[in-house]
Amino acid sequence: MSQSAPEAGTPARARYEFRPLTAADLAMVRRWLKMPHVRAWWGDPDEQFALVSGDLDVPAMEQFVVALNGRPFGYVQAFDLAAWPDPAFADQPRGTRAIDQFIGEADMLGKSHGAGFVRAFAGRLLAAGAPRVITDPDPANVRAVRAYEKAGFNRVRLVDTLDGRALLMLRDNPEPAIAP
Repeated sequence: MSQSAPEAGTPARARYEFRPLTAADLAMVRRWLKMPHVRAWWGDPDEQFALVSGDLDVPAMEQFVVALNGRPFGYVQAFDLAAWPDPAFADQPRGTRAIDQFIGEADMLGKSHGAGFVRAFAGRLLAAGAPRVITDPDPANVRAVRAYEKAGFNRVRLVDTLDGRALLMLRDNPEPAIAP
């Protein structure tokens, strides 16, 4: 995935880049996970770092550094629900992609970049054929929920996931694949 043009509701000059996460990025991700605004919703930085770094060579987990005009500022991951089954999402269409993300750099918060890069990233997954993209923020994370709504996601329902209570949000593919 490379650069994307700005979309409606994003900063006018925003050009988000999604480059694959590499081992060279892990120190930066570790620093981001320790930031208070990330830790508040992602939890223990050491535990989360073990998960992120442990998935680096797992083909089913796509991990990216998000950059704006060449400056890294966030992290996003995508995976097929079939790779990590959770009963809370058992009713999702085959091929649905789940995403998790955060903005690591505090000076990038509150500027619509969360909504902007999530909209662009989800759009790429849908364009690649995913029938649906889901995310499951903590229902108390009002900032994230608002960003996902700006990115085209709809609130569905509260769910009890393997990781706890979450708000299921989804964005459907406007051009679903035709069954053979």
